[in-house]
Amino acid sequence: MELTKAKYKQTEVGLIPEDWSLVPFNSVFSFNSTSNYSKAQMSEDDEVGCIHYGLIHAIKNTKYDVTHGIKYYVTSEQAKYELVRDGDVIMVDASEDLEGVNKSVEVFGVGNNKYISGLHTYLLRDKNLKLADNFRGILLNSQRVKSQMLQLAVGMKVFGVSKTQLVNVLLPLPTLTEQKAIATALSDVDDLIANLDKLITKKNAIKQGAMQQLLTPNEKWINTSLIELAGNKKNQFDDGDWIESEYIISQGVRLIQTGNIGIGVFKDKGNKKYISEESFNKLNCKEVLKGDLLICRLAEPAGRACVMPSIGEDKVVTSVDVSIFRGNPEIVNKDFLSQLFTTNGWFQKVIEKVGGTTHKRISRGALGKINIEVPLIVEQKRIALVLSDMDTEIEQLELKKAKCQDIKQGMMQELLTGKTRLV
Repeated sequence: MELTKAKYKQTEVGLIPEDWSLVPFNSVFSFNSTSNYSKAQMSEDDEVGCIHYGLIHAIKNTKYDVTHGIKYYVTSEQAKYELVRDGDVIMVDASEDLEGVNKSVEVFGVGNNKYISGLHTYLLRDKNLKLADNFRGILLNSQRVKSQMLQLAVGMKVFGVSKTQLVNVLLPLPTLTEQKAIATALSDVDDLIANLDKLITKKNAIKQGAMQQLLTPNEKWINTSLIELAGNKKNQFDDGDWIESEYIISQGVRLIQTGNIGIGVFKDKGNKKYISEESFNKLNCKEVLKGDLLICRLAEPAGRACVMPSIGEDKVVTSVDVSIFRGNPEIVNKDFLSQLFTTNGWFQKVIEKVGGTTHKRISRGALGKINIEVPLIVEQKRIALVLSDMDTEIEQLELKKAKCQDIKQGMMQELLTGKTRLV
């Protein structure tokens, strides 16, 4: 396809190409009847599928093939509502956050099967067939349409735009030929993302199988504990520091919090916390080093752990609900422990020791005494390397998927404003 430059005209939603039209929402879409059944009124194996608003919120793309499955069904007697057709759009009317306000998904794969639209949804139909297949969901999730919806959204804890307000939304429409070109281009990216998702799922399943095989103890493994692996030395297995909120500032010594510790992975979030060098010295804080095993003792879930990576900070400390394990490198490999501490067996042992009412946590003493089984150091390193290589492969696929998602967002911004033309 040849990329062309457009002449623009000013409209209520901003500049759009001269050959595009700006039309009211209700001149394109009709509202059709939807059900209001609660989960308790539905089942998982009746005759007619009921597309619940929760499913719409969970779908990441602007389209969904219902043959991939839905969760809820109703009887034929309950299904006295408009049946969903291929190309219909199901829009939610309620969201707990502004990002999900009036999320829309174009549905296909219906064929001769029967589905109705469920609680907290609008069933929208392109009544004059003005829009290309796969373009309907793209249009209603475009930035210019969503920004109008956000201005109309009402609510305190739950947000949404009513039918009477939706008719005030204006839709910038390319020609049908250009709609098809846009839908094809974005659908190709969606397909690439979907294929990456499948590959990531497959690789995760392979890793789970490898973990099951490699982390199952045999008669040569040794019964031990973290305290024993630390040689009963406090500097090899200690807690982070009690740092009050008054000490937290916007720069200085980096503070690693419980939210930074995922299951087997370090999460370097954007909202970073620091304490001053003066506070570091005043509180006699323990410095966290690259390669330390950080174990979060606070749910959810308590016992999750990761190896501290290099994050480009000069000095790092951590909070009191995080234990720092170093251990003797001649008998224990921290990468191996990080993998071991992602297993269900480990978390089950931790849960049995967790206490507290408001905040569920496990003490360092109780954590250190939990019985674990480990092989000799040579095998620990071998197992850690195999599983780490798998993690790296999955991480690279996740990064590739994220890049594709960013590309799609950029494409939507360009194509749905007419800045880039495909015809």
